[in-house]
Amino acid sequence: MTAMLPIQRLEQYTFRFPQEVLMVNAQVDGEEDFIVVFRGFSSSLVNPTAADPEVPVLSAAAVIETIDRLQGPYNPDNPQYLEQAIPWSTFSDRLTELGL
Repeated sequence: MTAMLPIQRLEQYTFRFPQEVLMVNAQVDGEEDFIVVFRGFSSSLVNPTAADPEVPVLSAAAVIETIDRLQGPYNPDNPQYLEQAIPWSTFSDRLTELGL
């Protein structure tokens, strides 16, 4: 069994908690990227997102810095933050506790 990429773990989290939206701040090849993850799907706000949902938005080489938890559905004009700037190490531990 292959280990899931971090972005796949985040997608699984939003399957389990469909009322939440995750805003992911990551570094990809030295460039900042912002990813929205909602109901099992992820999309980059900075770079093109593949039409095929099986293609991960973030590669294994991407470095996730922080995650914001928001109340879904996401409204960019009025975001409802549940938690902000959670370090990846902290959120990764939460995912592990959830079995993700």
